[in-house]
Amino acid sequence: MAFSVKSKKSGKTYFLHSKEVKLAGGRKQNIFYFAGEEAKNALDALPLGYEVMENERTGLPMLRKKK
Repeated sequence: MAFSVKSKKSGKTYFLHSKEVKLAGGRKQNIFYFAGEEAKNALDALPLGYEVMENERTGLPMLRKKK
């Protein structure tokens, strides 16, 4: 089961995904993002050291490093 968050503003459920991207300098980096539908690259849990926050204006969930 993928990690999911329900938006407080819209009530819509978002699923956490991860993808490896290649940056302009050739370095590879993992990115995390939320999507409205569960896909094959969905994660089962939050990555260590991160927490979920919600954008107050749009209601979209975002990951940030724990303070």
